[in-house]
Amino acid sequence: MRRLVVGCLMMAGFMSANQVAAQGQSLLDYTVRKLNDDTTINLGQEYRGKVLLVVNTASKCAFTGQYEGLEALHAKYKDQGFAVLGFPSGDFGNQEYREEGQVQEFCRTTYGVKFPMFAKSHVIGDSADPFWKHLISESGTSPKWNFYKYLIGRDGQVIDSFASYTGPESSGIINQVEAALATELPSS
Repeated sequence: MRRLVVGCLMMAGFMSANQVAAQGQSLLDYTVRKLNDDTTINLGQEYRGKVLLVVNTASKCAFTGQYEGLEALHAKYKDQGFAVLGFPSGDFGNQEYREEGQVQEFCRTTYGVKFPMFAKSHVIGDSADPFWKHLISESGTSPKWNFYKYLIGRDGQVIDSFASYTGPESSGIINQVEAALATELPSS
């Protein structure tokens, strides 16, 4: 038993805390709360087999206009098994409203956002929410600013990440979304 514990501690020394926490857990196997709501969902149960674009959003950022493009992308491909998932965050420049009701109202009335939005989240550092810690570990990169994007394939694996300045209407994102949608899950 002592060797097992020492071996685990040695392995932990070679892996980041995020890798240790995420070991053995599916990337989408997290329960999150919907924005301005007490309802929670398990991402894996809700979005299994779908192509996802996960985005950390902010309502008072120079990139906030991307809400429009994200909603258009979501609307165009949602019937093919695609979803944009928004996670408001104030981690960068505190550029998100304090109250979730304000975030929800702003997104709906200003940009007509209908894609799923979740509770305000910490997306960087030691205080990052568990889903984000795992996403960072799997992708090898953490958000550098608001509207950083992660594309996740039908198999639940990270395909790519995109910098904040890469808009949702960019050919790089659209081409990869379409390629991911064309990929079928292997039969189990």
